[in-house]
Amino acid sequence: MATESRDSLEKTTRINQLFDRYGALLTDKQVEILTFYFREDFSLGEIAAELGVSRQAVYEHVKRGGLLLEDYESKLGLLARLTSAGRLLDELDAEASRTDVPSGPGERIRALGQKLRETLLEIDQERDKR
Repeated sequence: MATESRDSLEKTTRINQLFDRYGALLTDKQVEILTFYFREDFSLGEIAAELGVSRQAVYEHVKRGGLLLEDYESKLGLLARLTSAGRLLDELDAEASRTDVPSGPGERIRALGQKLRETLLEIDQERDKR
């Protein structure tokens, strides 16, 4: 049961991350249903009642929307690249700590890493403006 719960949480987290990056590519109806289901934690029945559609229709939208998000990621790889960039920045921080001396190269490496993190965040936030 704990494994099933963890797998469900990981799937929800992944879908939310994909939704953040590719949600603008979905239809308005898919966005609405995926928002209810993954972000607001509505049940299929609750969404069906809210939208006046069948539970099966909601299930199909959730399933199709998740598959579309995964398909976009497989083709574009934005989440994978951002995750990889984050790992590299973590390695950079670790390396900077090993060479840490006041006003030394470690401090400069950390400053550059921070600027890069801010740039990646700005890029990610630009998506939200569209």
